[in-house]
Amino acid sequence: MPSFDIVSKVELQALDNAVNVTTREISNRFDFKGSHLLIELDKKTFQLKLEADDDMKMRQLLDVLVSRANKQGIAPEAFDLSKEGSQSGKVWRKEVKVKNGLAQDDAKKVVKLVKDAGLKVQASIQDDLVRVTGKKIDDLQEVIQLCRTSNLGLPLQYVNMRD
Repeated sequence: MPSFDIVSKVELQALDNAVNVTTREISNRFDFKGSHLLIELDKKTFQLKLEADDDMKMRQLLDVLVSRANKQGIAPEAFDLSKEGSQSGKVWRKEVKVKNGLAQDDAKKVVKLVKDAGLKVQASIQDDLVRVTGKKIDDLQEVIQLCRTSNLGLPLQYVNMRD
């Protein structure tokens, strides 16, 4: 039976490249000359620690980071920007979590979407991925199109297609 996996993974090397390109670009910009900026990537927890002089520079830093990550192939939805930054003295700090892996509740959303579509496929949750199996490859391709067009707010990839 044909099958494929729906995953949500961020490649560590692409994320590291995006952080390095952002650091280089920000250090060359005129409006950031002489200001305190810091971007650190914790590779184990997939968390970014950002520091800037004020809130406006923090927003610009985030904008540049997300756009550079998008050029590296990382979807903007992979960054969890919901947590507000805090001010400590003269420095604004913000921690940005990078979503890596499909959480259980997100996997349940994907399975519900597939089952509600009424296609002749089965979707099952396996750790941090959703495996979709069906009798026809065309049905599986319809599931991929359905996931792409629905607005789940998740960066999804479709891997491991088998006949």
